[in-house]
Amino acid sequence: MSYVFVNDSSQTNVPLLQACIDGDFTYSKRLLESGFDPNIRDSRGRTGLHLAAARGNVDICQLLHKFGADPLATDYQGNTALHLCGHVDTIQFLVSNGLKIDICNHQGATPLVLAKRRGVNKDVIRLLESLEEQEVKGFNRGAHSKLETMQTAESERQPRIHHGQLQPAFRLNRLKGGWELSSLGPAP
Repeated sequence: MSYVFVNDSSQTNVPLLQACIDGDFTYSKRLLESGFDPNIRDSRGRTGLHLAAARGNVDICQLLHKFGADPLATDYQGNTALHLCGHVDTIQFLVSNGLKIDICNHQGATPLVLAKRRGVNKDVIRLLESLEEQEVKGFNRGAHSKLETMQTAESERQPRIHHGQLQPAFRLNRLKGGWELSSLGPAP
């Protein structure tokens, strides 16, 4: 079962992405060997890894990874390749290469939530549930992923606000690049 949108096979004029959609390992390898960027994106921000994972092409996923594809890349909706995947072997490959099972997209959905919405087979659901359970219990927390390291570094750069430092007439809002102080109305 694949999860690439119906019109995806005709939407790209990028040969590497088309080869990933088509599952053409030989052509993908030839393109990568000739210098194609393994992280090139389509009009929705998806990389070849997203497209290959959605089709269950673990061999192409491995090939892209070997040539430097970023497993933490997200599309414009915040989906990693794992969010689009519904195949046991491809999920196992992605998780073993640093993708966290509990990562949320921009709508707050994890790969498990999206898999259930798509109605993937029960083996995939069981695997994702098992991986999420391991993540919660801390079995998969030994080494921090690149994403966790970046998030930790970002949170350490954020200002520390202690109780009583702000007037109640203001609100502190977290933004992508930092913090914003906004007024709640006229000061008392």
